[in-house]
Amino acid sequence: MRSHYCGDLNTSHLDQEVELCGWVHRRRDHGGVIFLDLRDRNGLAQVVVDPDTEEAFALADRARNEYVLKIKGRVRHRPEGTVNTNMPTGEIEVLAKEVEVLNSAETPPFQLDEHGKVGEEVRLKYRYVDLRRPEMAEKLRFRSRVTHQIRNYLEDQGFLDIETPILTRATPEGARDYLVPSRTHQNHFFALPQSPQLFKQLLMVSGFDRYYQIAKCFRDEDLRADRQPEFTQIDLEASFVNEDDIMGVAEGLIRKIFKESKDVDLGDFPRMPYSEAMNRYGSDKPDLRIPLELVDVDDLMQGVDFKVFSGPATDPRGRVAALKVKGGAELSRKQIDDYTKFVGIYGARGLAWIKVNEKAKGLEGLQSPIVKFMEGVVDELLARVGAEDGDIIFFGADKTKIVNEALGALRCKLGEDLNLYTADWAPLWVVDFPMFEEEDDGSLSALHHPFTAPLCSPEELKASPGGQLSRAYDMVLNGTELGGGSIRIHDQKMQEAVFDVLGIDEAEQQEKFGFLLDALKFGAPPHGGLAFGLDRLMMLMTGAKSIREVIAFPKTQSAACVMTDAPGEVSQAQLKELNLRLRAKPQAEE
Repeated sequence: MRSHYCGDLNTSHLDQEVELCGWVHRRRDHGGVIFLDLRDRNGLAQVVVDPDTEEAFALADRARNEYVLKIKGRVRHRPEGTVNTNMPTGEIEVLAKEVEVLNSAETPPFQLDEHGKVGEEVRLKYRYVDLRRPEMAEKLRFRSRVTHQIRNYLEDQGFLDIETPILTRATPEGARDYLVPSRTHQNHFFALPQSPQLFKQLLMVSGFDRYYQIAKCFRDEDLRADRQPEFTQIDLEASFVNEDDIMGVAEGLIRKIFKESKDVDLGDFPRMPYSEAMNRYGSDKPDLRIPLELVDVDDLMQGVDFKVFSGPATDPRGRVAALKVKGGAELSRKQIDDYTKFVGIYGARGLAWIKVNEKAKGLEGLQSPIVKFMEGVVDELLARVGAEDGDIIFFGADKTKIVNEALGALRCKLGEDLNLYTADWAPLWVVDFPMFEEEDDGSLSALHHPFTAPLCSPEELKASPGGQLSRAYDMVLNGTELGGGSIRIHDQKMQEAVFDVLGIDEAEQQEKFGFLLDALKFGAPPHGGLAFGLDRLMMLMTGAKSIREVIAFPKTQSAACVMTDAPGEVSQAQLKELNLRLRAKPQAEE
C-alpha cells in the first residue's frame, strides 16, 4: 500500500510521486490549507492538502489525530523560511493529490506529542497507543538494531543459536519459580525457567562447543525499576575456555554494540576483586563515575566513648566506615535529615556526620553532634579521609552488611544529587567472588548459583567452604550489573561437594539434578559462560529510567498487566481438568 516510510523521505525524493500510510500525528488548518503531520514507525512527514483537490481536502478536513490515512502525492521543497531543522524530513513536504481514510479513531486517552503528560498506569493500560509515541518507537527500534548486532557478533565468533525449553522443572536459582500445572501428569508441575543454565551446560556436554540464545526468563520476585517477572537474557556458553576467554568475548560484544549504536568507545574494563569493591564502595557493582570512597576507621573508633561507634568497631562482624564529600559542608540540615531517612531504607539506624568548617582549629573548627567524642582521634580521622575545609564526613557504624549497603547507596545518591560524575561511562569487571555467603541462620548459600566452579579442590571446599573463592565474574557499567557468569563445574565429584556444602542431600541431588550429575559422568568438557540482561542494557543505552520503557508490553510493579488484566481468574472446568482446587480467600480482619 505504501511506496515509502514517512520518516525516510528527504531531498533525494524531490519531485517523486509517493504513497504514504500512517497516523495523523497533528492536523493544522492555515488559511484554508490543511497541514497533516503523518506518522509511521520511522518518523514524520508533513503533508499539504490544498482546497483545489476538493475530495482530498474534504477528507483531510474531517481527519483528526490518530486517524489512519493513505496519502498519494508529490515530494517538494518546503517554502523558504518554513524549513524545520529539528525534523529529519524538515526540508521537504508532500503535496497531496489523494487522501484515503483507512480507519477513523476516537480521541486517544492521552496526547502523543511531546507536550503530553500522563501517568505510567494509564500509559500501560493503553500501551498500544503509548507505543505510537516517537520516543517509545525509537527505543524499540534501537533495541531491534542492537539485538541484530548481538546476533551478528556472536555468530561471527562461532556461536550457534539454539533454543532451550520453556517448560522445565524447578531449580534453586535464588528466586521463586513460576509454576505451570500439568494436565497430563496430574498433581505435577512444570516451572518456567529462571535461566537456561542447566540446558546450556548440557549443550556443552553434547559437544556443541559454543551456544547463544536471546532467551525469555521468568522470576517471581519483588520488582524494582530494573526488574520484571519476565525478562530477556543474552545467554552464551562455550567449551574449553577459561575466565579470560569468556570475559574477552563478552567485553568485545559490549564494546561493539556501544560503538556501532552510540559511537561510544568504552575504554578500559578494569578488574576489581569483590572484596576491594565492597571495602571501597560498599557494593559489588560500584559506579566508578563517582569519586567517593568508603574509608575504614574501625581502629580509630575502638576506644571512643561512643558505643554507637565503639561497639561495631570491636565486633568482628561489624564495621565503622567514613564517606567524605568534598564541599559537602554546604548541605543543609534538612538535606542531611533526608539522607538519614534514605539510609534507613537499608537498615541503618542513623547517619552520623561531621562538617569541617576550619580544619586548623581542631575540634572547634568542626560542626557535629558527635564531635565531642572525637577529641583523641580527630586529627588522625581527618588525615585518613583527606578532609579539607568545606567538606562533610558521613559515618556508617553497624553490621558490615548494613554499613556497606547503606553507605554504598548513599554514595550513589550523593553522586546523582550533587552531580559528581566524572565520566559518561565507567565499565569494570568484578572478580574473585566468594563461593558462598552466610544466611541469617548460619547456613550457606551459593553467592551466584551452585553450578559455579570454586577455586579449590573438593576436599578443600568441604574443609573450609566459607573462605573459598569462585571462578565467577560480573560486568558492571555505571553502577548497574550488566551481566554475570562463571566457569562451571564439569566434574561430578566437585558438583556433589558443592551440593553437600549447601545441605542438599544425596536423595535431593538425584531428584532435582540427577540428569546433570549423570551427564557429568560422560565426558563433560571444561566450560563457562555468561548472561547479560538485555532489558537492563537497553535501559542504560537509551537513558531510560526503568526497563518498562524499553519493553513493548511490560508488567507493573505488582507484576500485573493492566492492559490485558492479567493475571486473571480461570473457570472451574479448567481447574478441574488440572486437578486443582482454590482455597477460599481469608476474610479481612475487622
